[in-house]
Amino acid sequence: MAYHILLVDDAPELRRMVGELLEGAGYAVTLAADCAQARRAWTESQPDAALLDVMLPDGDGFSLLEELRRVENCVPVLFLSARDEDEARLRGLGLGADDYITKPFLPQELLLRLAAVLRRVYGAGAGEVLRLGAAEVHWGTGTVRRPGGGEAALTAKEYALLKKLAANRGNIVTIDALCQALWEGPMVGYENTLMVHIRRLREKLETDPSHPQYLLTVRGLGYRLAREERP
Repeated sequence: MAYHILLVDDAPELRRMVGELLEGAGYAVTLAADCAQARRAWTESQPDAALLDVMLPDGDGFSLLEELRRVENCVPVLFLSARDEDEARLRGLGLGADDYITKPFLPQELLLRLAAVLRRVYGAGAGEVLRLGAAEVHWGTGTVRRPGGGEAALTAKEYALLKKLAANRGNIVTIDALCQALWEGPMVGYENTLMVHIRRLREKLETDPSHPQYLLTVRGLGYRLAREERP
């Protein structure tokens, strides 16, 4: 699964270096130089995780984190900061950051700590396979494989959504429960976004996404993943 990382830092050289490091490790990366760019990128690209500097030209990372948490509560956020005093570190963690890394840092340390946070938040079931007709979902790699060699990568939100449905396969999962799993909050404000994720997931799983056989809508209630067909 190609996780999408938002990197927010006002130093061009560090932004370039860390961006290349992340891309070299297989991540998709969106760069932002200030709070305004970060807000736009957060809304438009829907990242799976964010790396935030504390000192930014049009604000600070602490206030930005508080603002972003009101929009999306479960996306992991790590601070990358030259401020190494305990007060700053504790403030960041107290506001809900998943980690606080001080500059300068070892590139490999950043990759390891980011990977650890992503595993903790999104999980993985290496080696497990979910079969939906001809499609195979490989949890360990976060990919959907179809006959003929076609392969599609799941986003982190699609992965979490499918995991929730697969854990309750054959049963209805309410819209509220799915929103809680993806955003740690009730459906208010998230229902339309959930529908977009469902549509995109069907495009990767179903032979005919407009007439789904596996990811089914239960009108007025939620969604259901059809049980595996027995021969």
